[in-house]
Amino acid sequence: MGIECVTLVAAAPSTIEKPDVRNEETVAPDNPWVVLVWNDPINLMSYVTYVLQKLFGYSLQKATELMLDVHHKGKAVVSSGSREKAEMDVFRLHEHGLWATMQKDGSTGKGASE
Repeated sequence: MGIECVTLVAAAPSTIEKPDVRNEETVAPDNPWVVLVWNDPINLMSYVTYVLQKLFGYSLQKATELMLDVHHKGKAVVSSGSREKAEMDVFRLHEHGLWATMQKDGSTGKGASE
């Protein structure tokens, strides 16, 4: 009784099929978190405008629009992105004395970009 050696070879497919994505719509990057700044009785409107310009690089006009949303509507969406980015933005806003929170996008109703 001798020992037989048998080599098994699996056949690989000769071609790999790729789905045709040319006709599919391009999907926008997912930004699931938004940062909200809330109205407060402490900070001056000019200071809120300044902070939005400083932290997010908004123009004076854009920062003023967001500040007016905060003042009149009680809140404004000031940034969006990944959870980590939102956490950092909220932290930075807190460092400047503003009331800010973050939440999943879609649960804010209409944002500041109306």
